[in-house]
Amino acid sequence: MTASSLRTVPLDESTWPLFATLLEANNGVFGGCWCIGFHEEGPVGSAQVNHDRKLARVRAGTTHAALVLDGEECVGWVQFGSPAEVVRIKNRPAYEKELVELPDWRIGCNFVGKGHRRQGVATAGLAGALEQIAALGGGVVEGYPEPAGDVSAGFLFHGALSTFEAAGFERDRRIGKHRWVVHRVVEPAPKRRRSAR
Repeated sequence: MTASSLRTVPLDESTWPLFATLLEANNGVFGGCWCIGFHEEGPVGSAQVNHDRKLARVRAGTTHAALVLDGEECVGWVQFGSPAEVVRIKNRPAYEKELVELPDWRIGCNFVGKGHRRQGVATAGLAGALEQIAALGGGVVEGYPEPAGDVSAGFLFHGALSTFEAAGFERDRRIGKHRWVVHRVVEPAPKRRRSAR
């Protein structure tokens, strides 16, 4: 795998099997969370319930992610959504203490499958999420990363600070021992002109 071989696709019903295969290979991620942890309902103790809730959200179109593919294999993803969709974030009391205005979008979970870390997957996923956000109208995007040297790669579920800064995010404020609020503005993607017939 090389960074140039990676591409991203949106998480939807057609790409759910790719997403599910990666999660199943990684024990449902973080104790069977199935990437439901940042949604309002949060995870429960049952991986099957979390799986079913995530699939229901995919079918309803109330969850967003950029899946990172190497060929036809999903090797990671970056979750994003509005604050109403990505409700739960770490260090919430500290976050809200200095909150002035909610962003248009939040970056939630950043996950790279075992055996694929430190190969550009997180960078590709973040770029893919920002492309999707641009296509959805753009706006202010927030992330909550940590410096990679302070946390094991397997636990950087909000992403690495260096990855966000390389993508043009700026530090706003610290909300935990290592966690930062970062933000950037994403311009809306130009609308495609319809060809005349």
